Amino acid sequence: MKKFIFDVDGTLTPSRKKIEHEFWAPFLIFCRHHDVYLVTGSDRQKTLEQLGLDICYTAKRVYNCSGCDVYEKDNNVYRDAWKSSDEVRQFLQDELDYSQFRIRTDPHIEERPGCINFSILGRGANWEEREAYVQWDKDEHERVSIARRFNERFPDLYATVGGQTGLDIAPLGRDKSQILRDFTDDDELYFFGDRMEEGGNDHSLAVEVKKRCGFAYNVEDYTKTWNLLSKYD
Repeated sequence: MKKFIFDVDGTLTPSRKKIEHEFWAPFLIFCRHHDVYLVTGSDRQKTLEQLGLDICYTAKRVYNCSGCDVYEKDNNVYRDAWKSSDEVRQFLQDELDYSQFRIRTDPHIEERPGCINFSILGRGANWEEREAYVQWDKDEHERVSIARRFNERFPDLYATVGGQTGLDIAPLGRDKSQILRDFTDDDELYFFGDRMEEGGNDHSLAVEVKKRCGFAYNVEDYTKTWNLLSKYD
């Protein structure tokens, strides 16, 4: 049976924004005719804001927080209880103090079920400030460097680059690939994501999907996703 798995930010929506109106209706129709699963590093409230109730309730399951907080419609079927340590939080605070990027908007550390999101810029930034950090990170590769230092310091945890400004941090193995516990070897998997490069938060799931002889499509934005979906109608 064909099962379609979608990342959200950068795959179905512009990063941190709502799904575009022109894509909302055709994607909802696609969800009604196929087995669709959503997996995102964001929490449930942000996912609902981005995609709306119709899409989230039509999908078979929504895996928030990289699979640590799982919903079927409004039923919370699984939630991971992991919390970060003081040592982890101090490491991230040190990185914040060390960074030469000077725009700062609280909060910088956001606790989510089973994981945390860390951002030098901070979650309260406006779009102009976000664009400034995106360009900075492209030039300085700051997030990749922080993730490397974090993973060397905490071998039982894993930091990945997610979205445009943040890092997703969780216990080793509790990345997006953990959702495959809910799928069988008989399922024909199709995964769409925008961060499948090594160190990106779609990488582990893409690798595991391919190991199961499934298909992983690395897209640049929702328009590429839309174009790919047309062949499955």
